[in-house]
Amino acid sequence: MPDRIDPPPAAAPRSAARALVQQLVANGVDHVFTVPGESFLPVLDALSESGITVTVCRQEGGVAMMADAYGKATGRPGICIVTRGPGAANAAAGLHIAQQDSTPMILFVGQVERGQRDRDAFQEMDYRAAFGSIAKWATEIDVAARLPEYVSRAFHTATSGRPGPVVVALPKDMLKETITSPLARPCQPVEAAPGQGELDRLAALLGEARRPLLLLGGSRWSEQAYRDVRHFVESFDLPVATSYRRLPLFDPLHPAYAGDLGLAANPKLVARTKAADLLILLGGRLGEIASQGYDLLGIPNPATRLVHIHPGPEEIGRVYVPHLGINAAPTRMAKALAGLPAPAERPWREETRAGHADYLAWSETETPQPGELNLGSVMLHLRQELPEDAVICNGAGNYAAWIHRFYRFRRLATHIAPTSGSMGYGVPAAVAIKRLHPQRVVVSVNGDGDFLMNGQEFATAVQYDLPIICIVCDNASYGTIRMHQEREFPGRVSGTDLRNPDFALYSRAFGGFGATVERSGDFPAALRAARESGRPAIIHLKISTDAILPGTSLSAIREKALASR
Repeated sequence: MPDRIDPPPAAAPRSAARALVQQLVANGVDHVFTVPGESFLPVLDALSESGITVTVCRQEGGVAMMADAYGKATGRPGICIVTRGPGAANAAAGLHIAQQDSTPMILFVGQVERGQRDRDAFQEMDYRAAFGSIAKWATEIDVAARLPEYVSRAFHTATSGRPGPVVVALPKDMLKETITSPLARPCQPVEAAPGQGELDRLAALLGEARRPLLLLGGSRWSEQAYRDVRHFVESFDLPVATSYRRLPLFDPLHPAYAGDLGLAANPKLVARTKAADLLILLGGRLGEIASQGYDLLGIPNPATRLVHIHPGPEEIGRVYVPHLGINAAPTRMAKALAGLPAPAERPWREETRAGHADYLAWSETETPQPGELNLGSVMLHLRQELPEDAVICNGAGNYAAWIHRFYRFRRLATHIAPTSGSMGYGVPAAVAIKRLHPQRVVVSVNGDGDFLMNGQEFATAVQYDLPIICIVCDNASYGTIRMHQEREFPGRVSGTDLRNPDFALYSRAFGGFGATVERSGDFPAALRAARESGRPAIIHLKISTDAILPGTSLSAIREKALASR
């Protein structure tokens, strides 16, 4: 019989707010992102002597996006604390990102006093109802003595299976109560592993395949898993691709890499995926973007043999009925794959080489673009000049197509961007990553409309002396919407034009470095000056509105749409 584990003794009396912060410390929390609110003043007071780094932001949307970026970069829950009502509503955008991107996050929200609930009290909100559909768990702590239990469950829920966000509401009067409840032991996420029978079936499927493809995606990866997958790929000489905005999961210069399935994906990779007779999907969900509008595989029964490996069992069979489903975290599955014996015959070798050659041809040379400033040239220069551990952060917009196509992410967690396609993400994400890694180069790439959705967090970068580099791609338009507009209503522009500020002057107004670039040849000097300034910087790129995608112009899209009518 194992030794009996006695329960821990009651802790010293302290406020529930102090117990909350102690529980955060016990779980290894080192960063918290917040906009201060009167509803959780006792928590702010407890944080002041906790040793946790607190980043005070300018808007709760930025707060939640910073927490999401932290979760993406570390695999640990990003912690954010916002006030009730309007503060919580502002944070919803970041919460939605964490849900769609499978990012661990815990959002603590102030709440009205328990005795005032259901009166529509000042800034009152029903958080279970408001966030129940976009959080893995939304709850409210009514009994102060149970706070350690609730916080422990929040950590376990955020990190287990398919990771995601948790919302915990904190009634104002509850935080002031004195409790003696012991702290819960630190959370240890469960890592599901494949069974030997499943590995044997996978090996048999590989032995029968002629055109296999490994597709990497999702979260819950680690440096060891990154290396284990590389070992597996090299042993089997297997072609490998990455899912939408999961480019850092495999080295793009490895001879087995075939590219990424995202927006404006290489048509040759899309064709190769459709032609595969065995698709091994490891970690990801193959959502709408990666599946090219759910066009790659039949639903619910894929035409090709699909092996779906995912840490959340509820995701297996949710959209696609796999030939083989394996409930396993990428860390455990990668380790198992590294131990699989390679088959003597690998008839797909030439296909692996061809896939990499197609990727290199797709990403090597900039495409023609209207105007004097080519974003392809900008990305190729960044690729050449930035160190391998530099981190690129971006939000949403057609400008990101140039990042996906031309930039090369050589290390894990060096691209921090929302798969949910949420705008306004690049600046707060860059702030969070620079707080986490102050010695690394952090570049935020943004569209013009994209930047101004959370550009106020540039002030946070200045406040904390974080020399991030923000590139603003200004085409005076909501470009993605304008592109769709030209396809559906050619020549009828409505609601997509923008009149923008001088973004370089905007930077200088905050105390940062600013530069404006109108020609490709002037970008290297601007980047060098921004890095040498040692200050948060904005490089304002003036781009033709007609330059909408690599190798494609708005005018060409319009002409094609008119010709088809």
